[in-house]
Amino acid sequence: MNNVTEFILLGLTQDPQLQKLLCAVCLITYLATLAGNTFISVTIFISPALGCPMYFFLAFLSLVDALFSTSMTPKMIVNLASEKNTISFNGCMTQVFAEHFFAATEIILLIVMAFDRYVAICKPLHYTSTMSRPVCSSLVGAAAILGFIHGGIQVLFIAKLPFCGPNVIDHFMCDLMPLLKLACTDTHTLGPLITANSGSQCSITFTMLLVSYVSILYSLRNHSSEGRRKALSTCASHITVVILFFIPCSYLYLRPMVSFPADKPVTVFCTLVTPLLNPLIYTLRNEEVKRAMKKLWGQMKKAGDK
Repeated sequence: MNNVTEFILLGLTQDPQLQKLLCAVCLITYLATLAGNTFISVTIFISPALGCPMYFFLAFLSLVDALFSTSMTPKMIVNLASEKNTISFNGCMTQVFAEHFFAATEIILLIVMAFDRYVAICKPLHYTSTMSRPVCSSLVGAAAILGFIHGGIQVLFIAKLPFCGPNVIDHFMCDLMPLLKLACTDTHTLGPLITANSGSQCSITFTMLLVSYVSILYSLRNHSSEGRRKALSTCASHITVVILFFIPCSYLYLRPMVSFPADKPVTVFCTLVTPLLNPLIYTLRNEEVKRAMKKLWGQMKKAGDK
């Protein structure tokens, strides 16, 4: 039985002055996230010099970052700017699906990128044949399909729960734990199963990535000092992004079903800060991407002056 047609989101804060400040900060950060990730994706897609698999995956990672942030941030900004902080039941389920779809897709893309670096550094003679364009496209497609399945499983579990009473969510978005608290049924068994779907993905993926990068670092013993420097520079960017993603993910889902005061700030970090930092981390240390971006920016300025 489901008597709830909408949920009330309490948001980040109830202080009107702080809401205005947070609205401005979140809007600026969101626009910067969209601009940065979109510019990187477009630069890679249209630049012949960035045609290798590493950049191909980076373009899709940037695209997924922008979509992941878009699945939650606009609603949060609107709620901060208005007095009506409601979301329909279907809108809430859509947000849960989108959040987990894009997050799971990003996790799998990070695995794919780690595998790409492993083959490039540890099996260089087989790199061209192993990471051909059809293979890369198939890996990106598989990431999207698996992300879709993960998001669908989460929504399937949540949507079937009965919501018949309270409809106030002490959060700025719909997510698993806040919704489980509102369900009119015993969730002591189902709750851990739902959260384990995300938590296990975090832990297993992080372990796989850790093993992959340890193998890469171990194999660098046989490379020249210049080769080690380039490989370490690339891997450092990947490892930084992995840490920024998986520490908050582990905090939110690898724990008992209880709420903590830090939940909202950590979720804001995942939603806004991490997607903003990812393009900066990958581009600031990469001369090829910076050159391609400067070239594209110059072409855009010339076109605008005509």
